[in-house]
Amino acid sequence: MSTASQTDHWYASWFDTPYYHILYRDRDYEEAGAFMRRLTQRLELSTASHIMDLACGRGRHSMYLNRLGYRVTGVDLSPSSIAFAKAQLRNNTTSTSIVENEKYLLPLDASRINFEVHNMTVPYETQFDAVFNLFTSFGYFDDVEDNVNTIKAIHANLKPGGYGVIDFMNAPQVVKNLVPFNEKTEEGITFKQWRRFENGHIYKDIKFTDQERDYHFTERVSALDLSDFTDYFEKAGLELIDVYGDYKLNNFDESTSERLIMVVRKPAI
Repeated sequence: MSTASQTDHWYASWFDTPYYHILYRDRDYEEAGAFMRRLTQRLELSTASHIMDLACGRGRHSMYLNRLGYRVTGVDLSPSSIAFAKAQLRNNTTSTSIVENEKYLLPLDASRINFEVHNMTVPYETQFDAVFNLFTSFGYFDDVEDNVNTIKAIHANLKPGGYGVIDFMNAPQVVKNLVPFNEKTEEGITFKQWRRFENGHIYKDIKFTDQERDYHFTERVSALDLSDFTDYFEKAGLELIDVYGDYKLNNFDESTSERLIMVVRKPAI
């Protein structure tokens, strides 16, 4: 079983497998691209801005931001994801599946983008005009204190007056509409998925067989709500300035919104 090879942190092993990317290959990257365009416009970020893509995965969104004209540093805990991103950058093989309208995009500028392996719970060596943590890449930690540590690291990673953005699920809505079980077949592999809410966490057990080998991974994310994040921001010294409920940047409503998108600012000196 694959569990025998997992590290102490489930996310480090699961996110580092090719199966994670196979299972989630159908994410709506076109919608994500439109979201990033709206977000950078709303924050009035100039193309001189340096953006950190925190927990960037394979770097698709970092490259999209770069093609919008920004300098970007993508960091992730997964060495294989960062290696994949660097290989794409070297070969200039970015996918266009994220593109809603090609007219918005510039050619990839490899001189203004880089990728590094980095633990998001500790500060990076550089400060940025903005730090983006997108698509529920938060709340996986075994130690709840690492939630606060990550927000404090975001504070440290920002220049004075810089913006942080955390795009998280709207946990109350997710729990209310949780699908207990489903199956999904991708690249000939049938992923069986069981979901449950337990002790403040949302769990997803994922089982599948490939090449006559059985695998079992468990995802776990804290069901954090706006009050939890507000507490973290206060502890880290960040000001919450906007809360949106979807990728079109409509206002947040806990009972109906799809997402919890929070914009914070580090006080200017």
